[in-house]
Formats: sequence, structure tokens, C-alpha cells
Amino acid sequence: MVPTDFSSAAFFACAAAVLEGSAVLLQGVGLNPTRTGLLDVLDQIGALYEVRDLRDTLGEPVGDLWVEGKESLSPYRLSGHLVPRLIDEIPVLAVLATQLNGVSSIRDAEELRVKESDRIRKSAEGLRAMGAKVEEYPDGLDIEGPVSLSGAVIDPEGDHRIAMAFAIAAGFAESDVVIRNAGTIETSYPGFFDDLRKLQS
Repeated sequence: MVPTDFSSAAFFACAAAVLEGSAVLLQGVGLNPTRTGLLDVLDQIGALYEVRDLRDTLGEPVGDLWVEGKESLSPYRLSGHLVPRLIDEIPVLAVLATQLNGVSSIRDAEELRVKESDRIRKSAEGLRAMGAKVEEYPDGLDIEGPVSLSGAVIDPEGDHRIAMAFAIAAGFAESDVVIRNAGTIETSYPGFFDDLRKLQS
């Protein structure tokens, strides 16, 4: 599995971090510090990860990201200067929060209201449909975990990142999750579901 885009790699990193016994090596991941806020979150929650073989490719830092599953991870707090460094990863971080021990908070993320969909609203709606405890605010969310997610029908309204986030959530669910128009994922990440199956196998 070789997603070079950090935002794409983040979905698998989040899934692996909370699945005890899992491990994933994400190879050739772009590590420009303006886009790697997820690593700060992994530090906050106490995840097991390592950046390996850090190198320079066409003037940009690149490395291999190793993430290993661990139980009893802590909640996170996202706000301020950290938010622009992980704005596209927030939907999957909302999913991640359902598996952490405590209340995770996201603030200063009002930009998500005007992405391909209202990602704050869609994240809250989808997680509530799956049984999560979520409070929605104008600029973010509070999500309480851990919770056993249930199956649901998710409508991402054509937003590929919402669809990808709930594909990850489906891996934590006790029954089937149906994502409407999931084919939108293939436009931004061909092979996403194949890579996800490899992680879950």
C-alpha cells in the first residue's frame, strides 16, 4: 500500500492506530510540516508510530510511516494553528475519536462548513446514526468515546472524504454500514477499498 499523499495515508493511519494487533507501513508519504498535523494528534493520543527512512524527493520531505495498533488511547484537542495542518483529515479524526477514551474536541474548523459538503454536519450526522455521542458547534465537534458503533446508511452527499471516513468507521461497526455513492472515492483515490481490505485482513 503506497499512498504518497499524506491526507490519503491518514485514513489508514487512524484505522491502524486503534485496532489492537494491527500494523501498517505507509510508504513514500509526503511529510511537508504544513500538512502533517495528524502526527501531532497521534502524539496527543499516545499512538504507536514511527517515521522511517526520512528523505528528500524533489525538494519535499518524504518518509515511510509505521503505525501499530494500541488499546486505551487518550482523547485529543484540536484548535488554533493545528487545524490548518490537518483540515482535510478532520472527518476521519472524528471517526477516530469514537474509539478513544474520553471526550475529543475539534474547534476553529468552521472552514469545514464550506468544503464539498458541510463536513462538520455530515460527520456529526453520520456518527450519531452509528450510535456515537456527538455535540456539534459552529466551528467543530465534541465526540465521546469509546463507543461500539452500529450499522447505518450514510449519505456523504458526494463528498469523497466523508465517504472515506465512514468506510473507516465501518471497520469499527458491529453491523453493516452502507455508504451511498461510494464510487466518489475512486475519483480521488483509485484502489481505496482494495487497500482498506488489506489493512483489515
